[in-house]
Amino acid sequence: MNIRDRDFSTEFEIRASRSGGKGGQNVNKVSTKIELVFNIANSALLFDDEKIIISEKLSNKISKEGNLIIQSQETRSQLSNKETAIEKLYELLENALKKEKPRKKTKPTLAKKEERLKEKKAASDKKKNRSFKKFNDD
Repeated sequence: MNIRDRDFSTEFEIRASRSGGKGGQNVNKVSTKIELVFNIANSALLFDDEKIIISEKLSNKISKEGNLIIQSQETRSQLSNKETAIEKLYELLENALKKEKPRKKTKPTLAKKEERLKEKKAASDKKKNRSFKKFNDD
């Protein structure tokens, strides 16, 4: 089941506060900064295995209480910051649950091997010429 098909709106809490940065007097009057708090462990829409994966992959973004906290203050509009925060939540969950493709080992091509050896030889010759000059200058 796709993450975007689930409605997490009942499971997260949105808090508004005064935003810093640009906005002139608007910054001092209006609470436009949005903080979205989503508790992964208490989510009824996530399966247990999904909760484990998300907790592991997003451990640096999760507080000690188990809350995933997302902040948004890009715009001067509370509504657009709220929409941005919700979009960030869905993106984080999707990326955390995305299965990574296993890396296929490849061998370097013959041309790449030869190119590497040429570069090594050139570097070696350059260093050899330096020491040769030093001894001949005496």
